Amino acid sequence: MISASAVRSLLLAVAGMVLAAAAHQPIDERPSDAGSTTAAVAAPSTPPSTNPTTPTTPTTPTTPTNTESAPPSTPPTTATPAATTPATAAPAATTPAREPLVVNAVGDFNVDPGYIPALATNGYQHALSGMDGLFLDDDITVINLECPASALGSPEDKTFTFRCDTVALPVIARMGVDVANQGNNHSLDYGADALLDSLANIEAAGIAAVGAGRNATEAARPAVLERGGWTVAVVGFGGVVPHAGWLATDTNPGMADGDTVETMAAAVAAAADVADLVAVTIHWGKELQTGPPADDVARARAMIDAGADMVFGHHPHRLNAMDWYEGRPIFWSLGNFVWPALSAAGADTAVAQVVVDADGSINACLLDVTIVSHGHPQLDDPTNRSCGSFPPEAGQK
Repeated sequence: MISASAVRSLLLAVAGMVLAAAAHQPIDERPSDAGSTTAAVAAPSTPPSTNPTTPTTPTTPTTPTNTESAPPSTPPTTATPAATTPATAAPAATTPAREPLVVNAVGDFNVDPGYIPALATNGYQHALSGMDGLFLDDDITVINLECPASALGSPEDKTFTFRCDTVALPVIARMGVDVANQGNNHSLDYGADALLDSLANIEAAGIAAVGAGRNATEAARPAVLERGGWTVAVVGFGGVVPHAGWLATDTNPGMADGDTVETMAAAVAAAADVADLVAVTIHWGKELQTGPPADDVARARAMIDAGADMVFGHHPHRLNAMDWYEGRPIFWSLGNFVWPALSAAGADTAVAQVVVDADGSINACLLDVTIVSHGHPQLDDPTNRSCGSFPPEAGQK
């Protein structure tokens, strides 16, 4: 029989072995206690996903391969990109639908209060109040501004010298004037500095200045306006030259040459390259004439051949008839407009109106106007404000 002391010794030995084995067991294999802090540092059974839109699949470690010598037998797994809508080309910019276009033009326009005191007495709105808002209802209004709008300079040695009051410019702009030609025989009445100052003052009032500039290139540059889906270029020329020094050159300011056919045609062609329609406003002809001289007929036709769609002439101080060439209207002389009422013939004037239909058809007419008092032109019939229907001779763009 085994003695009681031997059994006790055997039990103590076994207990010691169990305790020794527990002391060497790894910590993450030990039974966890839900109440202990040990569970917080234990590795999660499933790694967190790195792409919240794609379920994570456990990966099996693989032996690194030499990708330079041989590709892996299985391509490496890459994240699947989110589904996207196939890219489509942006729609091309569409040209705005063209609307019928109305261009009005007038002849000699003078806001020198020394020459027309009624303007100083009645205010500069007196110049256009007789138009009954006609120039606010059209798309473009063109005038021949027969004076430099500047306080600079001293008068040239001439019989008549005019100086526009700059205060008049914003007034006539608000009443609908869009473009002012300075290519005329009075724009340099007070010298080159006054001319350049005038051009700046006209532009500052919101009116485009044409027909003169710092050099020949600038003088022949068109004003470009966007109206009703149309791009319209307006070019100004001065064909009445007091002396050669009035013409702009490569280095000197002045007005655009309105005599030389080749340069005029080139300027019109350049304008036609950047516009749908080209309007020309030109100071030409002889005083008191009632019809065009042959050389002006040749100039008008050359400009139309180069791309002009309408030609507005002025200077003779007498209203002349309009004409057509290749379906394009020519107004040889629009006479006086804002001017003293010095005679019945001088007071008889008109607004040249050109209407371009949405399909490019061109119609034109003269709206009768009378200078009823000094500096105050007035529509003969305020209800007759449009050329109306398109005649057979109307052009097709």
